[in-house]
Amino acid sequence: MTGRAAPPELTVQARIPSGSNAVYRCVDADGDAWVYKPSLGERPLADFPDGTLAAREVAAYLVSVASGWDLVPETVAVTGPGGPGMAQRWIDEVPDDEAGGPDPVDVHPVDAVPDGRVPVLRGEGARGEDVVVAHVVDERVRRIALLDHVVNNADRKGGHLLVDTDGVVWAIDHGLSFHVHPKVRTVLWGWAGQPLPADDLEGLRRLRTALRDGGTLRLGLADLLDPAEIDALERRVAALVEAGIFPVPGPGYPLPWPLF
Repeated sequence: MTGRAAPPELTVQARIPSGSNAVYRCVDADGDAWVYKPSLGERPLADFPDGTLAAREVAAYLVSVASGWDLVPETVAVTGPGGPGMAQRWIDEVPDDEAGGPDPVDVHPVDAVPDGRVPVLRGEGARGEDVVVAHVVDERVRRIALLDHVVNNADRKGGHLLVDTDGVVWAIDHGLSFHVHPKVRTVLWGWAGQPLPADDLEGLRRLRTALRDGGTLRLGLADLLDPAEIDALERRVAALVEAGIFPVPGPGYPLPWPLF
């Protein structure tokens, strides 16, 4: 479903130290940059099978493509210098000094939240001041919020939204997704309980069709996810279409930690 004839051949340039798992910046034969995550570099987790996070990242990209929303950078399965894993197109982010405003998710004084943002959490800043975590409410971020519910994303941190040099917001880091049990933890709760717009419902209906037996998305996910996880994905999409509203936080802690 990616349209790529063959996976890119990668050459490692540098390790990215900020990730909890092994993450590398690489280039392909054409000089294009990629993020490479080898499965052997994944830290074992209690609630996700070992060695499956890279496949889940590829699966999230396929869901993004099938929905028609184009929210996740191109992500493919590869065998790179560190063994099998995934590669995702590198996003050149707008420099901080040229961003012209706060990040899509940011911390603000409680009495100075910029227009066009919605608070999702109130807390205390480093100096004891009252602050809120708030995010933008534009169409693209709204669809990323909906994608999180579709793929059951357990780790939508603020730093997992990247703004490229054209001002486009991209969603990354979907390794903790597609669990069969509800695990959504996201900072993007600003639309909770609101009706789903018609265009978003149309994207969900595209997913529902593509997930039916013999559908293109179901076939594409067959080598990436357990059959029970694909069935759970199909049920989540159907439930969203039937309800027609954004889900509200359920029991437990609905936010990732850390938040950024």
